[in-house]
Amino acid sequence: MKFICQTTLLSFVCATSFAVQAEDLQPKQYGDFDRYVLALSWQTGFCQAMHERNRNEPAECKTQQEQSDKRAFLTVHGLWPGLPKSVAARGVDEKRWMRYGCSTRPVPNMAEVRGSQKCQAPAPALSTDIASKLAGVMPGAGGQSCLDRYEFAKHGACFGFNPNTYFGTMVRLNNEFKQSAFGTFLAENYGKDVTRKAFNQALNKSWGNDAVKAVKLTCNGNPAYLTEMQISLDAAKINNPLNEGSFAAQKNPGNCAKQFRLDAVGY
Repeated sequence: MKFICQTTLLSFVCATSFAVQAEDLQPKQYGDFDRYVLALSWQTGFCQAMHERNRNEPAECKTQQEQSDKRAFLTVHGLWPGLPKSVAARGVDEKRWMRYGCSTRPVPNMAEVRGSQKCQAPAPALSTDIASKLAGVMPGAGGQSCLDRYEFAKHGACFGFNPNTYFGTMVRLNNEFKQSAFGTFLAENYGKDVTRKAFNQALNKSWGNDAVKAVKLTCNGNPAYLTEMQISLDAAKINNPLNEGSFAAQKNPGNCAKQFRLDAVGY
């Protein structure tokens, strides 16, 4: 993997990237897909939605605390490979693939993992180093939530990904988003209402207009607040540092309208 660090500002990001990703992310099978979806949560909004819906709030929401660096609330949900052509050829469409992932019938036809029973999925074999770094950006990893188990069983296992590389890629991408001008925008507007136009301008400033076209936003509540962003990335460039060519356009911009809130800690 080629990764050139040219400025002091990026030195921390570069060091983190090398530490968490010793090898490129490569599928060993079903590799004929053209994009990944990187799902990043705005954690305070996610917890607010769980609370308002009277859901069983996960431990990481019950114990959520204020952070001096507001970028810390941009957390990892998952990294989802797109529908492989070899699977689509068996009559599987995008909706079915996103719902079932590795358990999709007739292929890959692995054991189904349920969102309500995440801890019943096998634990991915993670090094102590990767597990520690992942816990810092995926609050639901390990513990009582087992989000890492669920995500790997549904979106990673059938591709034969090295678990350390799979989750290391998520850590790296999350850090790159945080360290960008877009990450600065999120931090500066923590707890405030923002317009979709300003949000898009921050994306454009960081990676150009293709990044704007690649992002789907999910909001909840009235007035609306952000809970998640799903970013479509070119599969062939997943191992490169984020740049203007990393993004793949998607048709659905999500349900966040002209204005929404970057929610703060607390209900």
